[in-house]
Amino acid sequence: MSEIENSRLVSYAVFICTLAVVLLTVTTIVFPALFSYYFGLYSENLEPFELGYQAVFLVTTNIVIFSFGIAYYKKKIPSFLDSIIEKIRTFELSKNVTIIVLAIILGIYVGLSTPELLIDESTQWGDYEVLDRALKLWPYGESDDVYVQEQNDRYVRMILLDASHNIFQNIKILPFIASILVVAFTFLITTQFCQKRFAGIISVIVLLQANTFLKFDTIAVYENFWVLFFLISLYAIQRKWFLSPVFYILAFFTKAYVAPFFLMTLFTAYRSEISRRRKVAILSSYIIIITAAVALIFFGETIYPDVIEINSSKFILGFQAISSQLRFDIFFIVMILPVTVGLVLLSKNNKHADSILVLIFGSIIASPALVMFTFHYDIQAYRFVPLLVFFAIGIGMFFSKKVSE
Repeated sequence: MSEIENSRLVSYAVFICTLAVVLLTVTTIVFPALFSYYFGLYSENLEPFELGYQAVFLVTTNIVIFSFGIAYYKKKIPSFLDSIIEKIRTFELSKNVTIIVLAIILGIYVGLSTPELLIDESTQWGDYEVLDRALKLWPYGESDDVYVQEQNDRYVRMILLDASHNIFQNIKILPFIASILVVAFTFLITTQFCQKRFAGIISVIVLLQANTFLKFDTIAVYENFWVLFFLISLYAIQRKWFLSPVFYILAFFTKAYVAPFFLMTLFTAYRSEISRRRKVAILSSYIIIITAAVALIFFGETIYPDVIEINSSKFILGFQAISSQLRFDIFFIVMILPVTVGLVLLSKNNKHADSILVLIFGSIIASPALVMFTFHYDIQAYRFVPLLVFFAIGIGMFFSKKVSE
């Protein structure tokens, strides 16, 4: 089998896996009670095939999008419209213009979000009480409350939040800076994957319209430190590969939820245009740090081994929770299925489209897997910020066509 054939098989395998989890998620938008009826504890009064309030809109818009997409792919649309689309997809910005546009976008975003820094977080989120108690004990105190102790097991996060509180007298400052940097690295990863600055600008705009990102961008108790560190670990693969595992371990000790994400990092490295020697070095470094992290969890003084409890029905119900948590991200709900299908087509010319599919797959399936294996966590909306980032990068990739393609 040739290398090209093998690459296409990988692309199709990745696409099928991602399509499966996307369809499971989208199905719960169309039929919100379906999974609860078959897998939930209380199914007596449920109508499994009752349409959700977004069902008609979702199905209608997807029919229109797929119809137009097929017509465009088959070159059946009017020539003037095809010409406009081609000009947009091949359009590029100069470096200077890109800097100006990015500065304007970030300036507007920061200006609109800054007033949120003055809001008392204890009046916003009940979980802040747990964080506040943990900060009072940090770094040497211990608690019999498993939720408080779990906070203090996330060493990097607590160091940063404590620094934000003590240095700036506002616990929200560093979380907000982290969110700004998440936007910046969304741009950098998109331009790295696509080699197009315009695609990076598009991805930034898509991320900044996401309700879930804007809802949590200044929140300390649901900070984005872990998202930032993971994005840097991805970006470092093609820049300074030895920094990738360093930032991954920072992400891990900010939020253990990121633990299985290293598999997505390794796939991204596999699909990257770097030497085989560097790929082996990345794999080896991750094996070492994952082994060390697992040893620390199970042999150190952490609460994680004590909260494991397997319940397979929660896995399917997890997809229902995802659609519920992201119900206000209308653009994501409408576009996630078309983007998934479109990325497999883009992967013919850009292997990083496969990487984005894997990152979307992992970001979706992580939450159902989490609640299946532990009773300690519920599916929370802030955990889908990475999904929205990778979705935004995926959208950007459609604007990265080279003139010669």
